[in-house]
Amino acid sequence: MKEKIANGIAHVLIESLPYIQKFKGKTVVIKYGGNAMIDENLKAGFAQDIVLMKLVGINPIVVHGGGPQIGSLLERLNISTEFVNGMRVTNSETMDIVEMVLGGQVNKDIVNLINMAGGKAVGLTGKDGDFIRARKIDMTQFNKASGASEIFDIGHVGEVSSIDPSVVKMLSQSDFIPVIAPIGVGADGRSYNINADLVAGKVAEVLKAEKLILLTNIPGILDKQGSLLTGLTLENIDSLIADGTISGGMIPKTRCGTDALKGGVSSVHIIDGRVEHAVLLELFTDQGVGTLLIN
Repeated sequence: MKEKIANGIAHVLIESLPYIQKFKGKTVVIKYGGNAMIDENLKAGFAQDIVLMKLVGINPIVVHGGGPQIGSLLERLNISTEFVNGMRVTNSETMDIVEMVLGGQVNKDIVNLINMAGGKAVGLTGKDGDFIRARKIDMTQFNKASGASEIFDIGHVGEVSSIDPSVVKMLSQSDFIPVIAPIGVGADGRSYNINADLVAGKVAEVLKAEKLILLTNIPGILDKQGSLLTGLTLENIDSLIADGTISGGMIPKTRCGTDALKGGVSSVHIIDGRVEHAVLLELFTDQGVGTLLIN
């Protein structure tokens, strides 16, 4: 029995070897969110995955969300909130809360998790080193798509206008692991809340990352029969969106992935963050735990 277990462990280690050799020295950007940020076992497993990646010579960069944590604090403070096209309307008061939660509580919790697992994590927002330049998101297309009679202004919700990766490069190419909160700063000095998937994708593009990994609360992209699809190309994805296989909230996530591929990222993985050690399983095993997008 012991011999069987030992052989199984040896097989797993040998299976991971070519992947470790291939990705050594490469950058991998991971968008961290969903259940993996809430469940204690998943949180600990994620931190261990990131530390192990660094130890074997890969340069992981973590970009995180925090929508539920923001919503929870707003509720406790009796501050009402509303959403337009899935985006939180963010006035100046709400933006103060967003910045406090994302750049403070959530960011430092993740930094602490990784450090407790033996890594050297450093928390950043887009304000650090003038890292993420943002502009107010253009709601014209959303208003047209919804056929709205009034023009919605959702306040301090932004999109990336440019990224200066110098501070992230300096950290990731040393012993440190950057942990990024998706807050950018506009030309007017205002803070903007940006979708974490978009920030992760743009960071991966600018750094010409080997991989972009998006953690989700679903197994990946599924066909109409509920089976997992993987090894998808840009052409496949366009067809799947056109026929309704990819729909709803998966469309912007998938588009984020395709934009990253077009921007020079080698591959994108949409994986199930509810699986313990999902990042390692996707990186270092033949099977994987999600959908692979390739150019």
